[in-house]
Amino acid sequence: MENNEIPSASLQFKRWLRRKFPLLFILILIVALTLVFFWQRVVIVIDSGEAGILFRVFSGTEIDQVYAEGVHIFNPLDTLYIYEVRKQVAYHDFDVISNKGLTVNLSLAIRFRPEYELLGILHQQIGPDYLNRVIIPQIESVMRKELGNYTADQIYTNEEGLLTNAILTALDEVGRNYVEVEDIIIRSITLPPQLVKSIEDKLRQEEFMKSYEFRQQTAQKEAERLAIEAEGIKSYHQIIDESLTESVLLHKGILATEALAKSPNAKVVVIGGGKNGLPIILNTDTARTEALPNDEKNRMSESDSAGVNNDNAANSTGLDEKP
Repeated sequence: MENNEIPSASLQFKRWLRRKFPLLFILILIVALTLVFFWQRVVIVIDSGEAGILFRVFSGTEIDQVYAEGVHIFNPLDTLYIYEVRKQVAYHDFDVISNKGLTVNLSLAIRFRPEYELLGILHQQIGPDYLNRVIIPQIESVMRKELGNYTADQIYTNEEGLLTNAILTALDEVGRNYVEVEDIIIRSITLPPQLVKSIEDKLRQEEFMKSYEFRQQTAQKEAERLAIEAEGIKSYHQIIDESLTESVLLHKGILATEALAKSPNAKVVVIGGGKNGLPIILNTDTARTEALPNDEKNRMSESDSAGVNNDNAANSTGLDEKP
C-alpha cells in the first residue's frame, strides 16, 4: 500500500505536463513565431561577388572582419551590411567652366570597386553610398580644378594631354578613400555648336597647311634630285669630251667597220676612201632597191636602160662630128 500511495517520477511529470501544457504550448508558439520573424536576420546568405560587414549592437562595427560568400548565422539584434566587391561601372555627366567662361559638358564612365581588406573601415567612415559620397564628388572637383585653367578649344582637342593628366590626378585623389577606381573613361565632350564649328574649321586649316608644307618639301626634294642628276650628266659629258681623242675615234671607226662587214645587208664599201683611211659606204640605194617589189625593179631597170641609150646616142653623135 505504501508504494501505491507514493506516485512515481514519471507519473508526477505527466501530471505536471498536463497542468502546464497550455502554458508550454503558448511558449513554443512564441519561440516558433520569433524564429520565423527573425529568420532572415539570423541566417544570412552572402552571394557570389559580395562581402559582409557586421555591426554589433553592443560592440560596434567589426572593421577587422570581412564575411565572405556563403551561409552565416548571426544574432538577430546585429546587422550585416552587404557590399558588392565586383568591378562596377557608373555613368556621370557634369559641366566644366573654361577660363573664358564657356561651358564644356563631359560624359564619364567610371570603373570602380571597394578595397576588400579595407571594407570595414570604408563602412565605418563613409558607408554603403560611397559612390555618391566620395567617388563622383571628388572626380568632379579634381576635373573642374584641372580643366578650368584651359580654354574650351584646348579641352576639346586634348591639347598636350591635359585630359589624361586630369584623369590621373583624379584617380590618385579618389584612391585615398578606401576605394579602387580602375579607370575614368571620357565618353564624350560637348561644346556649343558654334564653337564646335569654329574648332573644326581651324583643324581643317591646320591639316591643309600640313599637307601644303609636305607637298612643298616633296617639290624641293625633287628639285634637289633633278639638280644632282643634271650635275651628274654635265660631269659625264665633260669626261666624255675630254676622252674623245682622234685615236679613240679612229678605234671606234675600225670597230664599226668590222661590225658593218659582218652585217648581211647589201652594201658597197670603198676601202681607204675616207679620212684617216676609214671606209666610205656608197650605193646605199641598192640595198633599198633589193627590198622593192619586182614591178618597181623592172620600171627602174627600163629607166636606167633608156638613160644609157641616150648617153650612147649622144656619144655617137659627138664622134661623127669630129674631123
